[in-house]
Amino acid sequence: MNKQIGFRIRQLRENAGLSQDQLAKELKIARPSVSQIENGERHVTAEEVIALTQIFSVDADSILSLNKEPQVILEKEGNMPTQSKEEIRINVPQRNVKKFKEVLLYILNRVGAKPNIGETVIYKLLYFIDFNFYEKYETQLIGATYIRNRFGPTPIEFHKIIDTMKDKDLVMVKNKHFDYLQKKYLPLRAADTTILSGAETEVIDQVINKLSDMSTKQIAEYSHGDVPWMTAEDGKKIDYESVFYRTPAYSVREYSDKD
Repeated sequence: MNKQIGFRIRQLRENAGLSQDQLAKELKIARPSVSQIENGERHVTAEEVIALTQIFSVDADSILSLNKEPQVILEKEGNMPTQSKEEIRINVPQRNVKKFKEVLLYILNRVGAKPNIGETVIYKLLYFIDFNFYEKYETQLIGATYIRNRFGPTPIEFHKIIDTMKDKDLVMVKNKHFDYLQKKYLPLRAADTTILSGAETEVIDQVINKLSDMSTKQIAEYSHGDVPWMTAEDGKKIDYESVFYRTPAYSVREYSDKD
């Protein structure tokens, strides 16, 4: 049981882009203790479980591996996998996978070399690209599924798609940025921009120009002020439709009196 819980905590930590040092500081314990927990060599106290639910914006059952996580399925052409009632699946159509990859590569080719552009900042750039486009045109660009957590919106499909791109489209490196361990992605090829419309490219560029110089902390705090994130429940999916209730500071659309 300790090993199962430890593995789950490690998953949550890595998905949140945290190092063991960072998680240790959040829990107010020593870094070796985090390593022991993740390796199943030390049990998690009730107080630590409560703290972890707040850090990762999940419930205790999810920490204790009692809740099933959504299974991300990247569909192939003509492939529509069956689903049992017990399974929680997010089926990502092939066209969305392709768009996700090319938008990510476009971002990395433009700003990936900046020292602040780690995994957590990329999460927020993708979120604002998706939600700004949806507000402006009422249709999806990438159409990724984002959940609310303490560090801002997180695209559920990210790691599954990244796994299909490693050493072919991009490489992942870990380095220290200030006192934090940072996951960084470097492109191995240019993005295929032929699949992007002029409107899509314009929105992507607007988000990059406005937000790509923000630090991890700055862009996380900025995302916390956006209505879609504010109105979602912790650990739950962020609703695209809530984008139409944005405040003027975040809205990218000009509304008429009728709207």
